Amino acid sequence: MNALVALCHFCELHGPRTLFCTEAVHPPSPSPPQPGSAIPGDRDREADREGEGLTMRANSSATQRADMCEGCRSLPASHPGFVSVDGETGIRYLSHQHPRQQQLFSVVRQACVRSLSCEVCLHQLINLNFIKIICIGVILLYYLLLQVCPGREGPIFFGDEQHGFVFSHTFFIKDSLARGFQRWYSIVVVAMDRIYLINSWPFLLRHLRLTIQSLQNTALKVFDSEQCVCPQRAVRMNSAFSPAVFPHQRSGNAARSLTSLTQHPNLWGSLHSSFSWLLKACGSRLTEKLLEGAPTEDTLVLIERQTEQEEEMRGWEGAEGGGSNPQSSQSASVQAKDFQFDDARQEDLLGPKFKSLRHLRQVLGASDFRQLAWHVLMGNQVMWRGADPGLIQSAFNVLKALLPVGCVRAIPYSPHYEEAYRCNFLGLSPDVPIPAHVSSSEFSVLVDVLNVERGCVNPVSDDDIHSLYQFNISSANTQATDKGPTLLNKMEVALSNENLSVEVVSLCLLCLKEEWMNKVKVLFKFSKVDGRGKEDTQKVLALLGATGPGEEDNVRLLKFWMTGLSKLYKSHLMTAVRVGERTLSQ
Repeated sequence: MNALVALCHFCELHGPRTLFCTEAVHPPSPSPPQPGSAIPGDRDREADREGEGLTMRANSSATQRADMCEGCRSLPASHPGFVSVDGETGIRYLSHQHPRQQQLFSVVRQACVRSLSCEVCLHQLINLNFIKIICIGVILLYYLLLQVCPGREGPIFFGDEQHGFVFSHTFFIKDSLARGFQRWYSIVVVAMDRIYLINSWPFLLRHLRLTIQSLQNTALKVFDSEQCVCPQRAVRMNSAFSPAVFPHQRSGNAARSLTSLTQHPNLWGSLHSSFSWLLKACGSRLTEKLLEGAPTEDTLVLIERQTEQEEEMRGWEGAEGGGSNPQSSQSASVQAKDFQFDDARQEDLLGPKFKSLRHLRQVLGASDFRQLAWHVLMGNQVMWRGADPGLIQSAFNVLKALLPVGCVRAIPYSPHYEEAYRCNFLGLSPDVPIPAHVSSSEFSVLVDVLNVERGCVNPVSDDDIHSLYQFNISSANTQATDKGPTLLNKMEVALSNENLSVEVVSLCLLCLKEEWMNKVKVLFKFSKVDGRGKEDTQKVLALLGATGPGEEDNVRLLKFWMTGLSKLYKSHLMTAVRVGERTLSQ
């Protein structure tokens, strides 16, 4: 991540000061060394000394080192700083009291002053015009209104194109000798990319809070122990107190270092590790992807689900802070994640597993596979019951390729039955009974996975699923599945063509899904948004090629797939209709 993380402190004697910063240095392009050029280690040491020189020049008196009190300094001038190297990318993470470059020093200095100034919130709200607020987005406004304005502690976002953008989180550290028994600190993340920094807001907030809570808890223990020895509140109340003599009453300890407040033996090394990991993890969690044309419905749905999960996580974190049960929040989080599939986990599944739709079709047979695929496309509940969770989950992972992402709701493995409104893919343990109203319903199908008893003890490969399991498919549906829908017929043609590789078949299925999702969009706009009658709808279906053989299945498929449309697309259509109605009325 092209950013810099810094710990700042408001000193009672010198005002805002930068205590510690970590920056990422990318490896230069390989070039032959020039004679007389300095080695990287020398350049780093020179840069560190230059940073110290910049620090001294920034103070009011460059000749008096007394301007850097104990509370303003983290590492001594002779300290080489901390360095961590990422073995995969070659990026070095350097930590010292100040940045290595003069330009960065000025940017961090300004961010430090603004993060610890009380007028930041009001200043930003006044200067942000309407266009900038729209660009920043709903997330930033939410946090500005709910977390920044109520008090001095918490996150805030500010900055501009010239000096960079800053994510800042201010907090207090307990100190028995400070005014008000606390000192003011902030952690700032400075970057030039505003959109990237805003998108990283939930991630940065979650992990910076962990670092801040660790510092506060450690300092609180030191504060309590000092108060037990000498209660400062009673001392100040019993003595003749005035602001002029207050520093003298603290025996010259007006400025205490963070190391003294926390009594942490390796405080700066620990912060270096935390900040370095934050820069690396934040840079790797978001990646750029080239999209040709407009994003697909699957992409939009995935983005919406990710946003909803992050909002739920923030809500659970707030509930835990309010005293709710963490275990219930954790179980709810796990349950929410079970409704989505992760393609990366397919390779991690142990034991026998289905590798593709073609493999599943070969194992089940063409007739049983068509029956199962028909239920999947119609939106019926598909249940797999067996003792191997990995095999069942692999079956769901390949069957999901038949549906849009928005139509997939799955519980991979459960010790009890779940209703159809909660999931259309359900994995069950072998002893789970199926309710009578479900087994007699035509809107469900059950696949029992039975272990095959082998008389010989010869080892069997995991790929040979025929020799390990037997699959029994049962359903109360009596409707013939050999006519339609048209989409299933085309899919079977691609799957049965052995001249096509698995990769080509996957792309073919993707194109077929996109074709039918476009038909779903047209039907949704025509029937749901415009509210046309049945006769007009029938004409649209004929135009879309959904009539003829298997017409009933085609219509049922289109209606089910409407539930997989993204909220963004639906709201866009409804907004366009309202705007058009207002225009006509005027």
